[in-house]
Amino acid sequence: MRQQLPEGYPANVAIILDGNGRWAKKRGLPRSLGHRQGCQTLEQIIRDANDLGLNTLTVYGFSTENWKRSAEEVGALMNLFRYYMKRIIGIAIDGNVRIRMIGEKSRFAPDIIQGIDDMEAKTAHCDGMTLVIAINYGGRDELTRAARRMAEEAAKGELNPEEITEQTVAAHLDTAGLPDPDLMIRTSGELRLSNYLLWQLAYAEFYVTDVLWPDFDKDELVRACEAFKARDRRFGGVKK
Repeated sequence: MRQQLPEGYPANVAIILDGNGRWAKKRGLPRSLGHRQGCQTLEQIIRDANDLGLNTLTVYGFSTENWKRSAEEVGALMNLFRYYMKRIIGIAIDGNVRIRMIGEKSRFAPDIIQGIDDMEAKTAHCDGMTLVIAINYGGRDELTRAARRMAEEAAKGELNPEEITEQTVAAHLDTAGLPDPDLMIRTSGELRLSNYLLWQLAYAEFYVTDVLWPDFDKDELVRACEAFKARDRRFGGVKK
């Protein structure tokens, strides 16, 4: 059951879901089973984050660079999308969670594009937590597409280049209308952004855990939120 967000906890959390392949390798299993277990973990974390009272949860599902993986692995991931998109719609509706996709969906097969559209349309009425799913997403690609749109508007006389502000840029990003993350969690111990939300994470607090994504649970989510609670956020200024 959704509760009021505990005092001092981050309202908006982003996660890099890392470590599925390593989780499978440690167990002598194919990478595809690691990804399947990772999807099951995501289902539960959506419920847990919603119950905790988060406003937005943004998850990195598939990056623009992930296409470089083997055809077999990419194909397995696409089939997982097909299966779990339908399950996540049910979880979202049950929890009053609105789903929003960020990234460039045109590269996906038509049925996956339809599945993405269904996730957004069937949960558009939900007004609890917002689940943001980044698929075929890359921060540089997002910024490039935003710059292209602004250039097109300027060429048509619809946008004065001298009047472009940070707010103008933000309004042209995939995340337009969404709050920036307060906390970014990365699993599996890696210390890099991996082209994730490069604009939006400018002042987010980072929490890195050695826990592999398939083993991530509500206890670890709470630990990350507690760590955030202890941070001194100054946003470039100095507290008196």
